[in-house]
Amino acid sequence: MLDNIKKLSQVLSNTFNAKDIVNVLSEYFVQNFGISSLDIYVFDDTTKSLRDFARNWLYIEEICDKQTTGQLYSYFEVLCYKLHVEENKFLYYGLHKGTKLIGMLKMDVSFIDTENLIKFLEYGSYIISLKIQNVILSEKMQKNIDFHDSMKNIAKIIETQYELNYIIPLIGEMIDKFVSNHLIYIFIRNETEQTYRLVWPGACKDEKIYGLLSVLTPNSDCVMTADKKIGLFPLVTEGKLIGCVVAKSTDGRLNEKEVEYIEQLTNQAATTIDRANVYAEILKHATLDALTGFYNRRQLEERSKQEVSGAKRKNKPLCAIMTDIDFFKRVNDTYGHAVGDIVLKNVAHIIKSQLRDYDIAGRYGGEEFTILLPYTTLSEAQMVAERLRITVEKKHIDISKVVPDSPVKYINVTISLGVHQLQTDENETDLIQKADKALYEAKSGGRNKVVIYDIQNNL
Repeated sequence: MLDNIKKLSQVLSNTFNAKDIVNVLSEYFVQNFGISSLDIYVFDDTTKSLRDFARNWLYIEEICDKQTTGQLYSYFEVLCYKLHVEENKFLYYGLHKGTKLIGMLKMDVSFIDTENLIKFLEYGSYIISLKIQNVILSEKMQKNIDFHDSMKNIAKIIETQYELNYIIPLIGEMIDKFVSNHLIYIFIRNETEQTYRLVWPGACKDEKIYGLLSVLTPNSDCVMTADKKIGLFPLVTEGKLIGCVVAKSTDGRLNEKEVEYIEQLTNQAATTIDRANVYAEILKHATLDALTGFYNRRQLEERSKQEVSGAKRKNKPLCAIMTDIDFFKRVNDTYGHAVGDIVLKNVAHIIKSQLRDYDIAGRYGGEEFTILLPYTTLSEAQMVAERLRITVEKKHIDISKVVPDSPVKYINVTISLGVHQLQTDENETDLIQKADKALYEAKSGGRNKVVIYDIQNNL
């Protein structure tokens, strides 16, 4: 007996994770006692549930049918006052921490005499139990260390990073680390429209989550579904609801510790995200034209340099379109500058609606706009320009709210456009200037037309 106990201690001494422990124990009991299989179930005090020790701590309800689950719980209850139960060719043996039952072994003993095995387990079960307790404690300690490291990392992000596109994936990954059996989603709230936009990860197909978001208020605590498989953690800062972190189960339920982790991380994340939003607002006013929402002249010049550099490095086409509103001075003189602003906004809106996400539009000055089309050939850019020209020409611009006494409710304007494709020996200044020359030709040639820069004649 003492030799077997010593062997058991030796096989467990160099094993440190749950799956390996079950594997070496299975091999040990097969070789020494002839059992056919071994499972270990550990009782989780937080959720009052049995978990499979070897299978990533999954709840037995998630890996066993209803009948088997019921049987396992009934045997566990019996083991609260008995050391073992032998039934249906299986031996169930309790694992204790002092006098407290913390789990059980399940062994297939179909082909053996269990007398020696039971005698051995009177002592061996305490060694197994102690090893399991050490593993659980070690995992909890490591998770606490990792958690506090993550809190420090988020605090560091607050001090050093301002871009939401960079911050949010990091926060999502940090939270995901502590709830491995759950999917994590981060939503940002549009306060004006009172809607939520998913910002991490790329998609959420569960419509139930979108419905749950509508119940949140700035005073909401964590909101859990009845089955505890979905948790909503509001992002609140200075009394303002700015978004929400959602945890959705893939296997189990959120336990108290996981809820505690996410709440602390969410509180820290809310400060980070709010700070980034404030910075983005400041940056937007520094780089965007207030009237149209396009890049201002200075920022447009910076983006032009970047796009030209990228196009040359990747050997990809890049086109520029210069456009302005025909007879714009006449609009201002006839209807006033307020109507002129309405016209500028409408034309800018049309331009934006016709471009791709990665195209770039800027207000070059006055009523003149610059458009950069990456990965676009000259013929494709010409089609874009022609589409813009036609769309603007067809647009009836409502001026009645600005000039209620005007005899006309709607006015129409047209635009002229010049197009040029970047050449290998050109820089960003050449690109814009040649598109502008083509625009001049369009205006000189009658307006409301598209002209391609003539490389051959430099016109």
